[in-house]
Amino acid sequence: MRLIGRDGSAPPVENSEKYLRRAAINAALDVVRARRPAETAPLADPQPSRGELDRSELRDCLRRSLASLNPQAAEIFALRFFEGHSNPEIARLLGVSQVRVAVTVHRARRQLQKEIRSHIGGKS
Repeated sequence: MRLIGRDGSAPPVENSEKYLRRAAINAALDVVRARRPAETAPLADPQPSRGELDRSELRDCLRRSLASLNPQAAEIFALRFFEGHSNPEIARLLGVSQVRVAVTVHRARRQLQKEIRSHIGGKS
């Protein structure tokens, strides 16, 4: 809908595939960032043992942590780990170098691990 309502004075899009992919990812990131913990549905998992992190807590934590990444890092992380693309495929899709993809994946994983560890504290 954002694309349809786009201002007519905007310059023409040179690569429509990349533009639409980026627009879809940005829209998805907006949805994730706008979510509140109360709006998420709890998973029907058994109660975790004392001191254990349950799946819904882990998913909420991962969602918040992903939203804290810059948009390109979140996109690369999602393409790599949620959609299963290889680093060379991601580099080709986004028009960046394989080195940039590898470095971004490494940094994003490190940042997510740090944030998740700080959130779970003493839980396993």
